[in-house]
Amino acid sequence: MISIFGFQISVIDLIGAIIGLFYVVSEYRAGRWFWPLSLLMSAFYAVIDFSAAYYANGSICVYNFIMSIYGILVWRGIVQSRNKAERPFGSCPLRNVPWIVLVVAVLSVVLWWLLQLLGEGHEGVDIHVSAWLDGISSALTIVGMWMLSQKWWQQWICWMVVNPIMMVLFWMSGNYASAVLYVVFEVFCILGVLSWRRKALADERKEICDE
Repeated sequence: MISIFGFQISVIDLIGAIIGLFYVVSEYRAGRWFWPLSLLMSAFYAVIDFSAAYYANGSICVYNFIMSIYGILVWRGIVQSRNKAERPFGSCPLRNVPWIVLVVAVLSVVLWWLLQLLGEGHEGVDIHVSAWLDGISSALTIVGMWMLSQKWWQQWICWMVVNPIMMVLFWMSGNYASAVLYVVFEVFCILGVLSWRRKALADERKEICDE
């Protein structure tokens, strides 16, 4: 443990926050190092969560790791591409929105039930509150990672809801570095929506012109 501004912060929590900071900056820029950092962050937190017996959170990290591999293949045009070109920025089709909302709702309830059954929760947080918040944030994470792999700008909206939830959970459980990190994440979400939407519109106009 180290003391920063009077808060006791674990070294592992601090390392995770640093990795996460590089991750969100790279996501905002859609840089070449984004998916490798996503793999690293997912693997790092999977080890931490399983070591702490947070099996539900650890399972989400494993899912994120798998989706990161899939995201690399999609973004580079290896899959879901006719001409094998780099995937452009895009927008989620309106026909998908009802299904996305339904999936998030169903997953939230299922995950809440499983977390209640397993008795898992964040230390220092009421198990019922923790189960609901974890269920909602995990459901949005599952959907958000899939939308991210499609390079849709609306994926930032999922994280805009997830971040405040995780910030509260981490702060209440004493993981202050991670809590502060999620405040930074929220700022990048706002910037990400504006930046990615602008790039998506530009790519869509370019695609129309090329046709």
